[in-house]
Amino acid sequence: MEDDALNAMASPLMVSEPGSFAEYTIVKRKPEIIRKIIASRTFGAPVVDKLRALEAEIAEGTVAALHEDVPDVPYWQSAWRLWEGATWRQLPWYFAESYFYRRVLEATSYFQQGSNYHVDPYAREKRIALGYGMADLVSIVRHLPADLSPDERLTLWLHRSLWGNRSDLSNREVLEQTRRPGDIDTPRLLLIDHTAAVIDLLKSGKVRRVVIVTDNCGLELMSDLFLADELLSQKLVQTVVLQAKAQPFFVSDAMLEDIGAVITAMQGSPEEPIRAVQERLDACARMGRVRLAMHPFWTTAGFYSDLPDDVNGFLSQADLVIFKGDVNYRRLLDDCHWPPTTDLGAITDYMPTSFLVLRTLKSETIVGLEEGVAEATAKQDPKWLINGERGIVHLVVK
Repeated sequence: MEDDALNAMASPLMVSEPGSFAEYTIVKRKPEIIRKIIASRTFGAPVVDKLRALEAEIAEGTVAALHEDVPDVPYWQSAWRLWEGATWRQLPWYFAESYFYRRVLEATSYFQQGSNYHVDPYAREKRIALGYGMADLVSIVRHLPADLSPDERLTLWLHRSLWGNRSDLSNREVLEQTRRPGDIDTPRLLLIDHTAAVIDLLKSGKVRRVVIVTDNCGLELMSDLFLADELLSQKLVQTVVLQAKAQPFFVSDAMLEDIGAVITAMQGSPEEPIRAVQERLDACARMGRVRLAMHPFWTTAGFYSDLPDDVNGFLSQADLVIFKGDVNYRRLLDDCHWPPTTDLGAITDYMPTSFLVLRTLKSETIVGLEEGVAEATAKQDPKWLINGERGIVHLVVK
């Protein structure tokens, strides 16, 4: 299919769509996030006043520009000018969300020298998620069958990495509704399941370097680390690179310090298998087989169809990129509505290497389904696209 014909099939998800999850996110969820930051009592009155002004702007004002003097402001000013004079309800959804998180950092003086410099507005919630996540991980490890084959272990941690994506602190409804360990491995919940193809690819000897573009901290990040350990321990890959965020983004997105907090928690776990994973990862890190990476692009409003040259080069060095979570998926699809049977490989022909999507559904876009699956699933569950119940293991081989 020609690019022009493909693009004609897509339309951006807009906050202005009545009754959409995009509208609900900006009108309801983002003000709630602001109120949680205020309730955390992390910041003094001047910051609280700025946060309340942002909440009022979302409710009834036009979208204001950033005003602080820091290196990324020219980028955001350029992106904002396309929507100057618009209300928050008139914005494309992904721009509205990403710009919201950048505006929160301005309001909390995250980049300004002083008492609030590099203070994570979501640190309290992340600490709570770390506690819950470690408790869940302990339960998972304690109930692991002792006789799993290597393929079964790989499948288990691949799927745990997927379902851990439900642990999304920016989406409280999904987090509360899906925190039920008993049903997460049910095959019927996977609308696309390329697990067997993924294992075949990893066992082929063609994948030496894997990049995991992380999403949420807590249980999801822990599961990502266990997946990385499985890949390395089974000698399926030579190197695993964890791509983290350089600044707070989408509440629970993992930064380097969040990875450090998880490693510390694993190191202090009473469960020997958890400590053993941490020790193996630490040994691999000393040998350069586990690496951490950051880049400003991952916390921008940019889509992956327009990767900066250095990010494209970074990804092209990998034999497989694992994109975690819903926001990464949206950015692969330019955050557009597509016919659900559209081929993901055709949309993402710009990607420089093979990639795998591990995603639970929390937005009104999906591709790669067989004919009739979307319609049948919608009849069973009208909220199937947004409630986090279902997932995909979607592999695209270059």
